[in-house]
Amino acid sequence: MRRPAFLIGLTTLIAGYHIVVVAQFPTWFGVFVPNEIHLAVSLSAAMTLIFLTLPAHRARQVGGANDERRPPRVRWYDYLLLGFTLVSTCFVIFSYQSILNYAEYGYLDTAGMVLSMMLVIPLLEAVRRTTGWALPVIILFFVLVTIFQRYLPGLLYGRGYPLHRLLYSSYVGSAGIFGLPLGIAANIIIVFLIFGALMQAAGASRWFMDTALALTGRLCGGPAKAAVVASAMFGSISGSPSSNAATTGVFTIPMMKSIGYTPAFAAAVEAVASTGGIILPPVMGAMAFLMAEWIEVSYSAVVAAALVPAFLYFLIVFVSVHLQAKKAGIKALAEAELPRFWPVFRRGWYYMIPVAALVYFLIISSYPPGMAGIYACGFVVATSFVSRDPSLWLTPRRIVSAFDEGVHRWITVASITAAVGIMIGALELSGVGIKVSRFIVELAGGNLLLTLVFVGLVSLVVGMGLDATPAYVTLATLMAPALVRLGVSEMAAHLYVIYWGLASFYTPPTCIAVFVTSSIANSKVWQTGWEAMRIGIAAYLIPFAFVFNDRLLMNGSVGQVALAGGTAFVGSALVAAGIQGYLFGSLNSFQRLVVLAGGLLLIAPGIVFPAAGLGATAVAISPKLMRLRSISTRV
Repeated sequence: MRRPAFLIGLTTLIAGYHIVVVAQFPTWFGVFVPNEIHLAVSLSAAMTLIFLTLPAHRARQVGGANDERRPPRVRWYDYLLLGFTLVSTCFVIFSYQSILNYAEYGYLDTAGMVLSMMLVIPLLEAVRRTTGWALPVIILFFVLVTIFQRYLPGLLYGRGYPLHRLLYSSYVGSAGIFGLPLGIAANIIIVFLIFGALMQAAGASRWFMDTALALTGRLCGGPAKAAVVASAMFGSISGSPSSNAATTGVFTIPMMKSIGYTPAFAAAVEAVASTGGIILPPVMGAMAFLMAEWIEVSYSAVVAAALVPAFLYFLIVFVSVHLQAKKAGIKALAEAELPRFWPVFRRGWYYMIPVAALVYFLIISSYPPGMAGIYACGFVVATSFVSRDPSLWLTPRRIVSAFDEGVHRWITVASITAAVGIMIGALELSGVGIKVSRFIVELAGGNLLLTLVFVGLVSLVVGMGLDATPAYVTLATLMAPALVRLGVSEMAAHLYVIYWGLASFYTPPTCIAVFVTSSIANSKVWQTGWEAMRIGIAAYLIPFAFVFNDRLLMNGSVGQVALAGGTAFVGSALVAAGIQGYLFGSLNSFQRLVVLAGGLLLIAPGIVFPAAGLGATAVAISPKLMRLRSISTRV
């Protein structure tokens, strides 16, 4: 949809403001912007764009839901909601001392209650417009629980708090609307969404795709392997499984179908690979920064812990597409159809410079994530002019277009993180979050394995219908404490709920990434979802592995980590073989079961379990190996 010039100007202004503040340019002139004022300005900008560009009812969009000619008509109630929002946020911006007074007194007067309601109501409506009904309903549920807690039974029973106390927590409290989640959105996530938009505008997504195809296209089932590599690389930067699936899927899915993969399998591979980008270092779709802030560890610690599990995740996907190609007799692409690696590499080698610069600023120089992202954006702009294709140069016009794209992706995150602050404030007051974690532990009888199962299933359900950021924040508040109570490290607990929450992107019924890829592949959603669950089984299994074996999170000596990673590597390949039913030829039901069990044992901690898994697998497939040896001897 072509946006009006004033909207493009507004998004450019929003992007410029955040770059200036996050880079701390005002401090060069002795100007200090309090965090609450910065967040109020940021939220005002996001809400303005939401009410000016997203209709309350999509069907009422001018010219119908599919009209691409002009933006939807802004109605009177959009202006009313926007007016309420701006009055409330401007009070924070221009009467900051009054906010400090409220915080000191510990309550809101009548004016404060009205101002807070003028923000809460439009904010919930903004979230409904950007994500649907699921998240607003969840937030309202916990709000009502906090208010009527004394009348509720069992787990939900408690003291209860009046509305004015809850509004105080939401409007003034450190865990409310202007709390940590919105702070991360306004100081980190917007920068990396702009970084991803600039990379895409400079042609990086196509280059990643061509590079992956040049590296893997000559292999059996090459396009599927290229899809895994390209979606993993770009998904880590883009930050959204669904948008990443749409961006790379239009290239990868037709190629996979053209060499013999079924539409459902092709769509499933793209959905799982695009989702996995969120857990792939170094960027992890900005999830690494969110997690580092939440559990108060360094960014490099999160990246180090996430590295081996992410590798195992993509290993299972990669081996799955390879074995499926072998099983189905899918050949490699013809040489004439493939790009040559060195010409492709020379054409876009400079795309690696911004990524390398980002890693340098984050890990070696230890810059704040937002500032590191801004400097990396500068490298994207500068290196774009190395391209021989002038259409990929990031001229001011193309930079403005990338700003517009990045900011429009960000407004959803901003509204969600602000609204999630209401839920966090309610949970802190009511204590329901602590009670839920205690209840899960008690329900499992203190058994860690059962607790992991319960937490995983709840995380999967809660993640359905939510984007990656609100899913993580919700699960970190409700589910992760249950694991910490049983002695699981905070790092492992948070990674555990991230994996299970993200699995909802390709687990039916609300598998958003599958909806995107199946529409491209013209496949059935449920059939594609089932294939995605098989290919993406790592999201359900690997979290158990790193909870029981923290060597996979880089905890231990080099030898211990290497041993755990090596056995897990073999085990992951065997898991993929058991799922696909193919290893040196087709496996019967008994062999599939033994190979799958052997793979799981190899991923387990220690030496005894992996040795047993390796032995059982060797016994199960030994007849097949002997037959292959016999055939090779005769030849």
